[in-house]
Amino acid sequence: MTPDPNQRPLPSIPRSLAGRVILQIIPQLDAGGAERTTIDVAAALAEAGVRPLVASMGGRLVPELQAKGGVWIPFPTRTKNPIAMAINVFRLSKLIRDEGVDIVHARSRAPAWVALGAARRTGRPFVTTYHGTYNGQSAIKIHYNSVMARGDAVIANSEFTASRIVVLHPFAQDRVRVIQRGTDLRRFSAATVTPERVRRLREEWGVEPDERIVLLPGRLTGWKGQRVLIEAARLLFAKGVHDVRFIMVGDDQGRTGYVDDLRSRIAAAGLDGIVRIAGHCADMPAGCLAASVVTVPSTEPEAFGRVAVEAQAIGTPVVVSDLGAVGETVLAPPQVEAADRTGWRIPADDPGALADGIEWALSLGASAKDALARRARAHVEAHFSLERMTGETLDVYAALIERRDTL
Repeated sequence: MTPDPNQRPLPSIPRSLAGRVILQIIPQLDAGGAERTTIDVAAALAEAGVRPLVASMGGRLVPELQAKGGVWIPFPTRTKNPIAMAINVFRLSKLIRDEGVDIVHARSRAPAWVALGAARRTGRPFVTTYHGTYNGQSAIKIHYNSVMARGDAVIANSEFTASRIVVLHPFAQDRVRVIQRGTDLRRFSAATVTPERVRRLREEWGVEPDERIVLLPGRLTGWKGQRVLIEAARLLFAKGVHDVRFIMVGDDQGRTGYVDDLRSRIAAAGLDGIVRIAGHCADMPAGCLAASVVTVPSTEPEAFGRVAVEAQAIGTPVVVSDLGAVGETVLAPPQVEAADRTGWRIPADDPGALADGIEWALSLGASAKDALARRARAHVEAHFSLERMTGETLDVYAALIERRDTL
């Protein structure tokens, strides 16, 4: 029988995981790297015959989780009230016992403190994934953040993140395992995105057929660099680049004041209709393919950089701030020769440099763009596949269960 090329291979499942129950806990299942990884791991567990539970407040991704075999358990995971968190330790402990949970995996700080207490009360292995840079230098803040390094296994989503853990929480050094985020390379493939999906998005964004798109995906918050893009757009428009529309997609997560500030800056720069805030994008593969350039102009370090990986998988040129884990996700000089680049890395918080990077990417001829796309796709396939991430995560679970069973 000929294998189906569109069928994702099952992860290799260690025998110690067969019939087990894994609980992941996260505040909410909305858009974001931690949320996406939660669903990807739950899907891999379900395919492998493991019962995947996810405790969260809910969110727009719950239907997708359930469609992929995950079991959503409503739980007040977002609370940071100390009394409510103490009560939640007892509630989660009961849930763990009632559901026969074998491993508890926390992906955010407040629920991680609850999960740590419940795991210790019930004698279950505790896993954390260190997804962010977790700013804060005070002793209190560092202690609060340290829960993400208190797992029996601590998964770092990049080498950059692992280095931060070792510096900030040296007690965890021997328990850190780097597992870089994985991308669904079948979903993020130019060959699987229909022209109709691209056309529909362009219409939603109000982009004419003869206009090019520079896309900034990311939640609407200051450090994601939306203000930098607005100024870069002004510089490019002043240079005569008039056929480009700058689209910012992402949730504001209640930051209405920040969105109002962005709109004021767009108007003050005379860029109404040129720079647009488009809200949540439910079809990021089509969004990346619709764009001529995808940019991630973050002003603070990215712990991983999922957007840049997804865009490279599609084959769209990327221009990113040279901070954090970007050296792992986007190859560029001086790290590699110019002929081997997979994108452009530019100084952070520098609108002029961002404008130059976008202009370089927009100026690529067809042959140069195709060659860049092939290199970028090969880089992503080699390092950031979904199968690699889920397989390595299942290996972590298996090792913990085997260790517990031998005690």
